[in-house]
Amino acid sequence: MPAQALAAELRRRGRRVAVMTDVRGEKFRAGFGDVPFAVLPAGTFAGRSPLAKLRAVVDILRGTLAARRLLKRWGAVAVVGFGGYPTLPPMLAAVSRRVPTCLHEQNAVLGRVNRLMAPRLSALAISFAKTLGLSARDAARAVFTGNPVRPEIVAIAAKPYAEPAADGLFRLLVLGGSLGARVMSEVVPAALALLPPALKSRLQVTQQARDEEAVEVAARYRAEGIAAELAPFFTDVPSRLDWAHLVIARAGASTVAELAAAGRPSILVPLPSAADDHQTVNAAALVDAGAAFAVTQADFTPAELAKRLQRLVTVPSRLADAAQAARGQARIDAAERLADLVEGLCRDPLKSLSERVAA
Repeated sequence: MPAQALAAELRRRGRRVAVMTDVRGEKFRAGFGDVPFAVLPAGTFAGRSPLAKLRAVVDILRGTLAARRLLKRWGAVAVVGFGGYPTLPPMLAAVSRRVPTCLHEQNAVLGRVNRLMAPRLSALAISFAKTLGLSARDAARAVFTGNPVRPEIVAIAAKPYAEPAADGLFRLLVLGGSLGARVMSEVVPAALALLPPALKSRLQVTQQARDEEAVEVAARYRAEGIAAELAPFFTDVPSRLDWAHLVIARAGASTVAELAAAGRPSILVPLPSAADDHQTVNAAALVDAGAAFAVTQADFTPAELAKRLQRLVTVPSRLADAAQAARGQARIDAAERLADLVEGLCRDPLKSLSERVAA
């Protein structure tokens, strides 16, 4: 999402944009529009056998060579990476060709690939003012841009948060992500079942649930008389956020940024297996500001969640206060800030960039 937001901003400024990723990123092609889009070999070393790690090295080298050819063909004047192993071949290619480079770190803890590449880059952009894992040298040159969010999310920031009426509907949005939906499917329906009947009758739930779990989850909601909509993936998250009074979600970087920009109170359950426990640190930025309430996965039980929900639903002013605090943490101009940084790196006159011919 941050890459898409930056691409949209650069194109709005008349710049030509191209995308490199690996096969896992190909599913996001449509979000970039009609730009050149290349799928390169890439590899990861995490949790793999020696033979698999050797194959990863080969894939990274192949990807780097392919990226070098594309950078030359496209006449790239700057390369921006967004972390993770798909970033590695394009960034290595850019460094080897002496193309100005920028890494954007979405999380509050510098990722492993970003830590590896940071000393070799022209610039480092960070999403959190307090980002862990930076060396003294990196911290001195890091630029706090914030985490770019989609224009549809920014549009919500202009709307006031409408707290739920004391006896009106209460709209709950539950997002789990590909690695987090199962625990949400297990805990949230069980928690809502523990609420008083008068409160259950007020609920409207929109929840992300895997296909194999959705039938059972839907049946549990029907048995409790709770109105619910379930889907494995929502393509219209901005409108869902606009609709919600409260969000229950993981604490990925884009989720935290979008909650802040939309000004939505949340209960965050950091993914315990996240590298360097970065989701806990991400969540802390909102929790410390009074914008969110964090629960460890170990403590995320139906009884605990039911207690928290009942306290929040019965005191709507707490939700309104959290929504205001969330907006105070938003950097809705993050895409513009990052685009300014990228344009400042370019050696070639920027006016020539819009005239370059795509592959």
